[in-house]
Amino acid sequence: MNLTPEQIELGRRNFLKVLAGTPAVAALGAAAALRGPAPGGRVRLAFIGLGSQGRAQLTNVDPDYGDVRAICDINPAQLKLADGVLARNSMPPVRHYADWREMLQKEDVEAVIVAPPLWSHAELAIGCLDAGKHVLCEKMMAWDVESCERMRAAALRNDRVLEIGYQRNHNPMYQAAHEGIVKAGVLGDIYHVRLAWHRNGSWRRKAELPSPDYDPSAFGYPTFDHLINWRLYWKYSQGLMAELGSHQVNAVNWFLGSAPEAVIASGGLYRFPENREVFDHVFVNFEYPGGRTASFSSIESNAFDEYYEMYMGTKGTLIMLAEREALLFQEGGGGRQTGIEVTPAGPGAVAQSSETMAGNTNQATNRAETLPAAGAAPAARSSATRLQMRRFCSAIRVGTPLLCGPDKAMASARACIGANEAIKTRARVILRTT
Repeated sequence: MNLTPEQIELGRRNFLKVLAGTPAVAALGAAAALRGPAPGGRVRLAFIGLGSQGRAQLTNVDPDYGDVRAICDINPAQLKLADGVLARNSMPPVRHYADWREMLQKEDVEAVIVAPPLWSHAELAIGCLDAGKHVLCEKMMAWDVESCERMRAAALRNDRVLEIGYQRNHNPMYQAAHEGIVKAGVLGDIYHVRLAWHRNGSWRRKAELPSPDYDPSAFGYPTFDHLINWRLYWKYSQGLMAELGSHQVNAVNWFLGSAPEAVIASGGLYRFPENREVFDHVFVNFEYPGGRTASFSSIESNAFDEYYEMYMGTKGTLIMLAEREALLFQEGGGGRQTGIEVTPAGPGAVAQSSETMAGNTNQATNRAETLPAAGAAPAARSSATRLQMRRFCSAIRVGTPLLCGPDKAMASARACIGANEAIKTRARVILRTT
């Protein structure tokens, strides 16, 4: 995964040159210029689950689109942190709740952002939908496929908006890459995609008890460690596949225009076998229609590769690195020339875009992405999560189409759940595609 500075610079020029003046770049300007949903005013919002991702969503509420009315979490410490987010973003204080049902009964809200541990996604999302609320639910959609199906059914029977929180779908750089490079055929036929999300650490989190008498068992967690480190236990989590892999699988499904039909995988608890259940290393191969494959690896013993998606086509290779950078290489040999500059790409090349395409925040999935039109000044950086929150509100007010509704989110959830099943059973798993 090494490139010289010259290769990096040439790669970013390749990417920008192909997109310059294309409808893909024009679409980015339109996305950035999206205005608040005037009919009916701002959407009245509530939040359930104020952990790191819930607070990232709260941070990115655009005051032209949403009006936060209440927040709910079973951990008082998370509510206190959320108060800090509200204050930093010049939002007024709101009422706190530990019981989401009480919040819905007492508060005048239209939509709920649901970001609790995975095992409770279905219960909370369905409860909110049945109460007549629109829902933006964090990824992965649900712990099992049956729960995903129940969530979709609840949205349909209540005629409510249900969006699932995959920020890549709202990232202008991904949108431009899809429209201007993949869909336009610049890569040729894509037969293989390489996905990696590598880190060096145990994934374990530390936190203080909110109070000496705090008892998480009332909420289904036998110990405070189970509440804070829910990602490490199968009862609440689907591990690395759900928390990391589902982001990338969802993007591949989008770029390839299909979902995997089967999966083979291996993995296990190799480095951190104590005080956790979910795998710390996974190696997965997804089989897509037409002889296409996508390989995914996630390890917790080395962070050198960071995380990226690499699309390998018969005419070129596109690498999307850490949601903030892109690099395009043309395939050498007898393929049709695309008019881009060419640099030889050694095995495992890494992508990097110009600063006008990148942004940095503490949340890896919330990095800002904008592309300037050819000859124009760089556009203002904007968060993919902020664009997601805007679009969710616009879908409620004016019917703006969703970018990752239940059907798309179910496809990625089914693939990731199937990958874990393949690891546990050591067998090839056939995946339903509908």
